[in-house]
Amino acid sequence: MAEPLLKLENVTAGYGDAVVLHGISLDLPERGSLAVLGRNGVGKSTLLMTIMGYTQMRGGRVIWRGQDISRLAPNRRAVNGIGWVAQEREIFPSLSVVENLTVAARPGPWDLDAVFKLFPRLSERRRNMGNQLSGGEQQMLATARALMTNPALMLLDEPFEGLAPVIVDELIAAMKTMLLDRGIAIILVEQHTDIALELTAEAIVLERGAVAHRAPSAQLQKDTATLERLVGLRVAATA
Repeated sequence: MAEPLLKLENVTAGYGDAVVLHGISLDLPERGSLAVLGRNGVGKSTLLMTIMGYTQMRGGRVIWRGQDISRLAPNRRAVNGIGWVAQEREIFPSLSVVENLTVAARPGPWDLDAVFKLFPRLSERRRNMGNQLSGGEQQMLATARALMTNPALMLLDEPFEGLAPVIVDELIAAMKTMLLDRGIAIILVEQHTDIALELTAEAIVLERGAVAHRAPSAQLQKDTATLERLVGLRVAATA
């Protein structure tokens, strides 16, 4: 059996004295895709931040390509191939689109030409400052900037939240390209369950910082009783 790209072994983590995640275990293969679902406040964003190295580990291990990275700094995880798109986007408002992208660039197939082909809107606004972009354009920029690090895994935290349907469609198309054409693995935290399950192969549902349910995404998509009980059904973004 092939070594997982990412493996969490009984991970317990949080912030300071507060423990948010309790014994999380999961495997993600190369080119894999995982939806992380659950109600607000159950630890979904904390899970991504723990993978990226921004929380305090209380137990367990984070294994990346067979190596324990539990104590590795976030910047070293990025160098090793983990890209992160935060819910707050965290672009540089006083830098141009091109500057935002090149500041994070690492060698690989994702360069300016590649991300501008994926996001033509960014090419049109390449000289605009970050604070001159719409919310949807900022989300595209945050995603493109993470791609410029040429990651093997992208962590995406609520990438569609609050965006117009046309922007959501563009981001969905971009993520399908990342998954199918470029083979980048993704872990997607998303409140819109239909979008999350459409984009991914596997899914977990968190409740009170623990995995309450796991299943293939296509199977969970049909399991409305579980979705209603653990998540609360939420439809795709509309105007």
